[in-house]
Amino acid sequence: MTPTLQNLIATRIRQDVQSMHAYAVQDSRGMVKLDAMENPHRLPPELQKALGERLAGVALNRYPGERVNDLKQALGRHAKLPAGCELMLGNGSDELISLLAMACDVPGATILAPLPGFVMYEMSAQLQGLKFVGVDLTADFELDEKAMLAAIALHQPAIVYLAYPNNPTANLWDDAVIEKIIAAAPGLVVMDEAYQPFSSRSWLERMAGSERVLLMRTLSKFGLAGVRIGYMMGRKELVAQVDKLRPPYNISVLNCEAALFALEHEQVFAAQAADLRRERARLQEALKAMGLKTWPSDANMILVRVVDPARSFDGMKARGVLVKNVSRMHPLLAGCLRLTVGTADENTQMLAALQSTL
Repeated sequence: MTPTLQNLIATRIRQDVQSMHAYAVQDSRGMVKLDAMENPHRLPPELQKALGERLAGVALNRYPGERVNDLKQALGRHAKLPAGCELMLGNGSDELISLLAMACDVPGATILAPLPGFVMYEMSAQLQGLKFVGVDLTADFELDEKAMLAAIALHQPAIVYLAYPNNPTANLWDDAVIEKIIAAAPGLVVMDEAYQPFSSRSWLERMAGSERVLLMRTLSKFGLAGVRIGYMMGRKELVAQVDKLRPPYNISVLNCEAALFALEHEQVFAAQAADLRRERARLQEALKAMGLKTWPSDANMILVRVVDPARSFDGMKARGVLVKNVSRMHPLLAGCLRLTVGTADENTQMLAALQSTL
């Protein structure tokens, strides 16, 4: 960089931004891609053709309009939106997380979440200039009830995030502990149900009974990671306040139409999720037979502990299988790899690649 450009960055870009690292996405070209909790199944050919024809008729010269409201209504029906609640859309859940940080940016505001957890909770707080407080899970990745309640009492957070199930640990938490956290929280409690298609429980029915709870979901794990549609549900009055910060055209006409098409064929995606749940059980049994430590999973990923995570990660990559090495993300994750559940063939390749590194 020229001295002038260096000076421009040094004097005009926030110091905390200069010291941050960008969100890293691994190069997956030519690999069996099992690192990002995507649904590995594509649409059947006849639906691919029908979707292509439908998208060809979309008016790309117009800003998104009433069709976005059609998507909100379709998602409300799909999720069984409770009475008295409203739904807002985001360009993926990431945008919703950013909008929540912006909405709650009052003097001295804090965002609190268990760790290890989804990195965007902390990143959104940092980018908005808010304080972030992380509370370690127990050694078995359960909520530390005493530590969580103490942190809430001390920091009085504006937002408490609870991923249900959690990423990267893939587990659900004790509902009774969650109820205590909600009762103690002075601000919002956001239940992040990104992995709901694979989960045995949801907080949706309980949400209607609490004014401070918001529930986030995404169509990414449903099977539309490339479409970037997230949505958030909660009491109408509360959602309306956050929705004021949403950019007016944050959902593109193509993304909107693709999501509507998918919801019209939701039984296809439900069958895909059922297949992935079966494959998850097969993977867990196979990993157990290898003598490896895993944890219960209610998501489309499995956390596994190996002797040498760097060697296993590199060895699997050399064999064309890409997973996520999370061993350095948090001390509790030492020795751990995160394996996305893929198709039957992909999972067989992944198991063979992992076995060869042990």
